[in-house]
Amino acid sequence: MGKKIVVTGGAGFIGSNLVLELLNQLSEIEVVVIDDFSSGSFKNILNAHCDIITENLYRFDWSDYFSKKEIEVVFHLASLTDTTILDERRQMQNNVEAFRSLLRFFSGTSTKIIYASSAAIYGMRSGKNRLQDDPQPANPYGFSKLQMERLATAYMKENPQTRITGLRYFNVYGPREAHKKSASSMIFQLAKQIKEGKNPRLFSYGEQKRDFVYVADVVRATLLTAIKDCPLPLFNVGSGHARSFNDIVHILNQTLKTDAKPEYFPCPYSFYQSHTEADLELTQKHLGYVSKYSLEQGIAEYFDSGWLL
Repeated sequence: MGKKIVVTGGAGFIGSNLVLELLNQLSEIEVVVIDDFSSGSFKNILNAHCDIITENLYRFDWSDYFSKKEIEVVFHLASLTDTTILDERRQMQNNVEAFRSLLRFFSGTSTKIIYASSAAIYGMRSGKNRLQDDPQPANPYGFSKLQMERLATAYMKENPQTRITGLRYFNVYGPREAHKKSASSMIFQLAKQIKEGKNPRLFSYGEQKRDFVYVADVVRATLLTAIKDCPLPLFNVGSGHARSFNDIVHILNQTLKTDAKPEYFPCPYSFYQSHTEADLELTQKHLGYVSKYSLEQGIAEYFDSGWLL
């Protein structure tokens, strides 16, 4: 990779981890971050020596800052990520229309575009989530991500030379997520409750299962997508295993040397996904991606990083 690399949402959770890894691996490239800091934090990129453009992508004019030919890769990770925000207009403007603006600017170019989609597209179902499954988003966030995928498909048909790949991220956790507050991972939220001497609160009865994937795995999969010639427009990015919320409490108790007992309460969300589990067959085949972190290993490294507490 050469020229400029742009990371939208580069002060956010996944974005900041990606920026730091890019700067660590590729010293000759110029990384540019675009983030409006509406949810991202300067603390996440304090040690990132790169240009930062502070703009809202929904109203962003790409031509004010870039020429079409100078950007090698765009990692589009900026998004309204709180799945409980039910304001459909807000979700669609921040996620879909911002993406449309990006696609319009780069259509017909050789710039590689890698964007964050989501497992929320799969909706409420059991078993492995496969790329060939019919999308069944159960909330506005999931629908906005589905519409982003449809936009990408339309632009690729009109501009075959434009390279666009979507990554359906599952439940990501790890360093630099604290700014997300109530939208942060269950690992972070439960660890915080335990540290404060509270009983960790779980939806009854803690047996909901999610595919929890450590952010280092996610960054690696994202970088592989930039390096590889991707024959598919979409890939799942997860651990490939579903683990329960009770499992998290058990692992945190071992890690923190505590004996916190869960407090169960009814789930208030009718659209809550009680099971996610990434089918990684195609991701492994075409990207060479295999998750390196079990939930136990990921939480241990998260704790050792100093970002968990």
